Amino acid sequence: MPAVGYTARPRILIEAAMSCLFVEQLTVIDSSRLDPVDGLVGESWIVDVELTGALDEQGMVLDFGDVKRELKAAIDDSVDHRLLVPEAATHLQRADGYVELAYGSKRGPIHMSGPEHTVVPIPGNTADAAAVRDFLHRSIRPLLPANVTELGLRLRNERIDGAWYAYSHGLQAHDGACQRIAHGHRSRLEVYRNGHRAPDWEAYWAERWRNVYLGSRQHLRGTEDVDGVRCHRFGYTAREGAFSLTVPAAACEILETQSTVEQIAAHLHAVMQERDPDARFSVRAFEGLGKGARAFG
Repeated sequence: MPAVGYTARPRILIEAAMSCLFVEQLTVIDSSRLDPVDGLVGESWIVDVELTGALDEQGMVLDFGDVKRELKAAIDDSVDHRLLVPEAATHLQRADGYVELAYGSKRGPIHMSGPEHTVVPIPGNTADAAAVRDFLHRSIRPLLPANVTELGLRLRNERIDGAWYAYSHGLQAHDGACQRIAHGHRSRLEVYRNGHRAPDWEAYWAERWRNVYLGSRQHLRGTEDVDGVRCHRFGYTAREGAFSLTVPAAACEILETQSTVEQIAAHLHAVMQERDPDARFSVRAFEGLGKGARAFG
């Protein structure tokens, strides 16, 4: 019999319990997607992961190192810095390792050609966060060990209380994935005028650069009417191959420089300084999540 004052506790059956391992912000997907309304849209999706299953011989569902290394790599290799297209709504032609696509949106037509691996067809009529999440789930689930019974993925935008802009671009001279002509970002923007935040300028750029293509004048190959819409055609050859992109002119901003984040910040600064020469501006332009460049002077 238990002693007076002693309360018997139920036995915990550790072996029968299921565990859920989670990693918040495992990676960030910086890509562009085709949208039926807005056309070419830049995205920066934060990816959260949950893995449910029995404990392995190490007492883990999966080692954090494996999650951060292998699962992150699988996600990045699948969709990061690529153009995500709704397969059922996009005309695709493939030949000799290249792909050509045609897509119609309310803003106008979009045509793109480039190495096949730079375009990812997403099953269905949309390439939004839910569709991309389902695509990743189907791709990644077979890679997990047998003790993992459930995979949870969440794609979400950074919470931005102030101004933000979304853009697509390509950097011909970049040695890595940024050379792809149609990848993008969703980014914060901070403008300071004479040492104080300038919400009027932030709102101006947020509206002007919402779902914009930032093209370099060096890469502009022509301007023509396509399906009754005035369009700019860009093209260049980079280390990965030849790229071309045709987008509605109204959805473009042509820069005199390349569209690195340093030059984007400098461009914003120069435009504001020209319009208000007596003010002193500082711009913090982000490229996706938690990184960017500042221009001032």
